[in-house]
Formats: sequence, C-alpha cells, structure tokens
Amino acid sequence: PILYSYFRSSCSWRVRIALALKGISYDLVPVNLIKDGGQQFSAEFKALNPMQQVPALQIDGITLSQSLAIINYLEETHPNPRLLPQDPKKRAQVRMIADHIASGIQPLQNLSVLKQMGEKKMEWAQSCIISGFQALEQILQHTAGRYCVGDEVSMADLCLVPQVANAERFKVDMRPYPIITRINKALLDLEAFKISHPSRQPDTPAELRA
Repeated sequence: PILYSYFRSSCSWRVRIALALKGISYDLVPVNLIKDGGQQFSAEFKALNPMQQVPALQIDGITLSQSLAIINYLEETHPNPRLLPQDPKKRAQVRMIADHIASGIQPLQNLSVLKQMGEKKMEWAQSCIISGFQALEQILQHTAGRYCVGDEVSMADLCLVPQVANAERFKVDMRPYPIITRINKALLDLEAFKISHPSRQPDTPAELRA
C-alpha cells in the first residue's frame, strides 16, 4: 500500500493509526499542503484524488480517498483487531461519534476554510471546535468506558485524538471537556497512536519532531 499523507493532516492521521493498529506496512508519500501553493493541487495528485485532499491510499489495485471510507475498507479486509464493535448499538455509537468529528467539526476548521476566514481564522476555528466538543462531551457521558465507546479502541477514537490535537493547536481551553481529555490521554499511551503521531512522520519539519 501507498499512503499519500501530510504530517499535520488530522484525516491522514486517522488512517495512519488504523494502519498501525492493524499491522499493515505501507510506503508513505508526503503531500505538503502549504509548500508550492499546496502540492495537493498538482495535476499529478488531482489525477489520483480529484478532491485534491489527503489522505489517499493505493491498496489492492484501487485508490481510496476519504479517511472513514479507507478505515472501513481496512476493517473489512483486515478484521483484527476490530475497530467496529460487534454489538449493533455500540457500532452505531462508534459511527455516530466518528461522523460527529469527521463531518461536524473537522471540515469547518480545515485549512481550505480557514483561508477564507482571513484574520478571523483563529476565532472561527475555536468556535467550531468548542460547539462540537460541547456536544461530544455530552455524548461521551453515555458511551464512554476507557475509550469513546466502552473499553475497546474503535474508529471513534481514531477521529478523537487528531481532533484534540487540532483543538490544542488552536488554543481551545480543554478544561470543560474532562471525558475527552481523559480518553485522549489514554489513547496517546498506545503504541499505534505514538508511531502515527504528526511529530514522528517522515515529512515532519525538524523543529516539530518529537
């Protein structure tokens, strides 16, 4: 497999965690979203992913984009360890939380949106994350065990950790979200989350390396 990724992209990070958890080795091709006006806009990359976004994964003779679609494919082709619970209710809760973050928070504070916001980008990003985290904290009161849904790492957790990193980057006060904070801390202790971390990627700038 070949993963087209940017070290700081939270969507790419989700996929890197999934690949690490499932023990799938891959080649990484960095796509710098800032350099050269954004390498994702090159004709070469547009041919690979018409949405001109990372991640993109070439695997088993196909090219997939959209992080949750990629993770779902990995789940179906490499079922262990599972990232979706067997219980249908818990499985629905995992998908709900993953969508809450991947559709309801992250795209609103994404690089392409922040460019449109100009001087208000920090304020905008904070307000999007805060409203999303207020709802998420409430949801986790009913679903969380050690992790987002019970005591098994799931697709929801793969979305949570990168989004907390975004929140920290945009200087969001995390004190109102004790459950999110606790789960994030527990997940960052796991090896798959450590090796996939933005501070440990081939394209991580020297000053940001762990």
